Amino acid sequence: MTDVAPSTVELVASGLFGLALVHTFMASRFERLAHGPSPHAGLWHLLGEVEVVFGFWAMVLLVFMAAWTTPHAALTYLESRVFTEPAFIFVIMVMAASRPILDLAGALLLWIGCKLPLPHSAAYYLAVMVFGPLLGSFITEPAAMTLSAMLLRQRYFGPHSSEAFRYGTLGVLFVNVSIGGTLTPFAAPPVLMVAERWGWDLSFMLLNFGWKAAIAVVCNAVGAAIVFRADLRAIPFEETALAKLEVPRSVIAVHLAFLIGVIVTAHHPVVFLALFLFFLGFTEAYRRHQSRLILREGLLVGFFLAGLVVLGGMQRWWLQPLLEVLDSTALYYGATVLTAFTDNAALTYLGSLVDTLDDDSKYALVAGAVTGGGLTVIANAPNPAGYSLLKGSFPEGGISPVRLATAASVPTLVAIAAFRLLP
Repeated sequence: MTDVAPSTVELVASGLFGLALVHTFMASRFERLAHGPSPHAGLWHLLGEVEVVFGFWAMVLLVFMAAWTTPHAALTYLESRVFTEPAFIFVIMVMAASRPILDLAGALLLWIGCKLPLPHSAAYYLAVMVFGPLLGSFITEPAAMTLSAMLLRQRYFGPHSSEAFRYGTLGVLFVNVSIGGTLTPFAAPPVLMVAERWGWDLSFMLLNFGWKAAIAVVCNAVGAAIVFRADLRAIPFEETALAKLEVPRSVIAVHLAFLIGVIVTAHHPVVFLALFLFFLGFTEAYRRHQSRLILREGLLVGFFLAGLVVLGGMQRWWLQPLLEVLDSTALYYGATVLTAFTDNAALTYLGSLVDTLDDDSKYALVAGAVTGGGLTVIANAPNPAGYSLLKGSFPEGGISPVRLATAASVPTLVAIAAFRLLP
């Protein structure tokens, strides 16, 4: 086992990382304080944003480093970090959630649903629950979550559906989105964090993760459709504006070109950031065909991941000895459980810092991280987007963490079977 002697700064960084994890569970308390009669309501609201947590504590670490060592040392450490992944996720999230892309995806899901030999409500439900999450491998998981949650809210989360149906659907959606982004190396944050470092390309992801994830996604969706068939029969099927392709095809083609260009240049921030600026100019020029760009949401996710990069760079001293003593089986189940308590990209990023992991352990770490990504709101970066879009459909405008974890437990077991039992 590797013997790593931590420095004072590393010990403080690990303590701050632990505080950040605790902070994620206290975010709702800060949000309640923000709604009270306090002159600091704005600060409490900021600290109540789950995506702000790691960035906030990364700032505390840098201030400590500047005071304990020198400002130059803190700046040198900051400049040694690579922020390509957070920048890419911000850009791709905003582009993929633009109206032309969402409308195209919505129309595609409607067409697929109409081809299934099932009643309309059940067919469209399956299309959204299967192909929505799998689209996350191409339009990114946050965009897939946004699209799927919007379609579910319009069609299935109305007064005709039971509360059990909503929680069951939410649990399946969160799990399916978490594993559905593993067909490619660029769409799921926990995969993106390690793909370049470990040399995982498209063929590797399809052969080792993608087909297993697809089987689990289909099984989860079909299972939910069977269990809640009475609810689906009671829901009327109607056309909605979201499912209609009303944006001109030329505008959609330009958006797709920008999206593909950013994906191809994912490891070259100078290029994809330039494309993003041109994209912003195009959306402004054709504003009548656009909806609000999710710049705020994208920036929050990017800020979260950037803070993770800063804090995570100081965790190797304890992580490497721990991972070196775990076999692949223990690592898989450990990652599945830990993911419920922190974002799964955090685990895989920390794992990427360890140079001694063998191929089986690398697979186990990432597979476990995506398997547990549906158990809590904070387990996977896109989950807060789905939470915010669907929470209004639940009693008192909130989603019970316990009922969410319970609803996601069976889909999680299906994902475990797919990643552990399939060859």
